[in-house]
Amino acid sequence: MNIQIINPIEYPNWDELLLASDQSTFFHTAAWAKVLHESYNYKPLYFTLIQNSKLKILLPVMEINSFMTGKRGASLPFTDHCPPIAENENDFNEMFKQVINHGKKAHWKAIDLKCCVNYLRGSTLPFETFLTHDLDVSQTEQEIFAAFRDSTKRNIKKAIQNGVHVEIQNTLESVRKYYRLHCITRKHHGLPPQPFYFFKKIYEHIISQKKGFVTLATYNNKVIAGAVFFQFDDQAIFKYGASDPRYLYLRPNNLIMWEAIRYYCQDGYKTFNFGRTELKHKGLIQFKRGWGTKEEILNYYKYDLKEDCFVIKKAGIKSSYNFFKIMPAPILRLTGNILYRHVG
Repeated sequence: MNIQIINPIEYPNWDELLLASDQSTFFHTAAWAKVLHESYNYKPLYFTLIQNSKLKILLPVMEINSFMTGKRGASLPFTDHCPPIAENENDFNEMFKQVINHGKKAHWKAIDLKCCVNYLRGSTLPFETFLTHDLDVSQTEQEIFAAFRDSTKRNIKKAIQNGVHVEIQNTLESVRKYYRLHCITRKHHGLPPQPFYFFKKIYEHIISQKKGFVTLATYNNKVIAGAVFFQFDDQAIFKYGASDPRYLYLRPNNLIMWEAIRYYCQDGYKTFNFGRTELKHKGLIQFKRGWGTKEEILNYYKYDLKEDCFVIKKAGIKSSYNFFKIMPAPILRLTGNILYRHVG
């Protein structure tokens, strides 16, 4: 099998190749590769088989070379779901063998797969497990709304009655307004925010190119909540959300989500993905279930190249830390600027 390693940023008409595959997602696109490469200097290594101008096999990888966390391949960093493209199990296995061989030669510690791979079954244990939720937006607005849980409908109506106003925007200023809320929300969750230059690259390669947008909810002329959405082909993705906790009683997040769903419904999209959710976040899971979504398990895998096997997550690694909650905002942002490139 003649697997080639290519850089989608430099490959002509890369996204057109993706459009011909029913397995491709936004996270396979050149725009997302540009964001990751230019934000954190990751090296794009996309293991690819192209035959007769058609994409047959793909495993997108970013090489992370960190003095803090080691050298490894990730498919892909800061990505919710990025399935490998392969026609059958044999093709996937042959491709993955070549990725392993490359990783060993390049002295990687591990290979991270941010995907639910149907070909990894049986004795292969996931490194982490999440949930993901999809909504069919190919129906009419009325049909979509009718399938919502009663509490979801009430919260949308409550936000409107309380005077919350939502706008879809694609300006750099809207990204800045969202980022202010993003920093507040990350601190509340015990995490540093991603650096602003990461969101600036999202604006440059995605939002300004009409491959995504920002929604902002305002109340009495104050921005109280926001979200970032991406889109590719007929798929839409909720990627980031943030809000001012003082105004959650107004239910701005419900209205933000509904306005985004309405937009994608009217524009002819078929699926709306609510992103990944950690299993421990019961409230967020219930929120996403309330929209008439289809829930699926999302497994992540880690292959240890030294041990030559898949491994599970070690106990003690957390996704939230209390000391970040009390850290001053400027220091927390500086921490994010330093850490995120190494976390990957």
